[in-house]
Amino acid sequence: MSSQILDAAQETMNNSETFHVDAPEFSQEWYNTLRGIMGEAACRQLGIYAIPEDFVLSVVIPVYNERNTLPALLDKVREVPIRKEIVLIDDCSSDGTRDLLQEYGERDWNDPNNKISVHFHDVNKGKGAAITTGFSKTTGDAVIIQDADLEYTPSEIPRLLQPIVEGRADVVYGSRFLGDQPHRVLYFWHYAGNKFLTMLSNCFTNLNLTDMETCYKLFNKEVIHKLHPTLQQQRFGIEPEMTAKVAKMRCRIFEMSISYNGRTYDQGKKIGVRDGFKALYCIVRYGLFN
Repeated sequence: MSSQILDAAQETMNNSETFHVDAPEFSQEWYNTLRGIMGEAACRQLGIYAIPEDFVLSVVIPVYNERNTLPALLDKVREVPIRKEIVLIDDCSSDGTRDLLQEYGERDWNDPNNKISVHFHDVNKGKGAAITTGFSKTTGDAVIIQDADLEYTPSEIPRLLQPIVEGRADVVYGSRFLGDQPHRVLYFWHYAGNKFLTMLSNCFTNLNLTDMETCYKLFNKEVIHKLHPTLQQQRFGIEPEMTAKVAKMRCRIFEMSISYNGRTYDQGKKIGVRDGFKALYCIVRYGLFN
């Protein structure tokens, strides 16, 4: 499929004067109409497909001191045109996030596409602990992790979901390093550290991932039911732990490109050198032992 054809198909979708589908996005009617106009190949390239009406995506959002970004992030997640349950877990925030989440938990959202639940840790445990808590609260057909800091773009979630909906994948990772999506240029040593940790993880798992440390990890419900009771790491070590365990489960793992708007430490970035050494330990531990 040439880039010219894809550009023309995208322009057709964006031109409201010549193109309109009076059906919900990702419904069968919506997909059939677009496929009739653009063809199946163009639809696949653009991430256009049908999602069953009864399908529900669980979005697990671990939150710690994200008062400034959480409202905008939640709006972006809610706008994703898929039926969702959004599970927010506060890891004992101290910047006003907790009060905001308490208000969210009490609000009547009146939103048929989004069921929102809020859960709290009484003490700060770490991102891994918040993710594990979130997994235990999900009931959807698939589960994705979403950070609350606006580094990742929720509008890309439907494209990541496609291999799972179509039954081709059990797990999908969104890679920041595949190269065909916008990527904010930031810290070289963070990039080098991510590439080294991914390579080392691949050595133990025999996978060929390009971004093991990515936030965007998407699982079908069967994998989540097996995975979440076994998780042990309470901080960022959960990333290599999950990767090693889904590899040992022989899951069908896909990787797809995503954009990345990384933030600086002044903007609230939390991961540090200590977490890198912990990741090294977890790669070896879970790579060699169950």
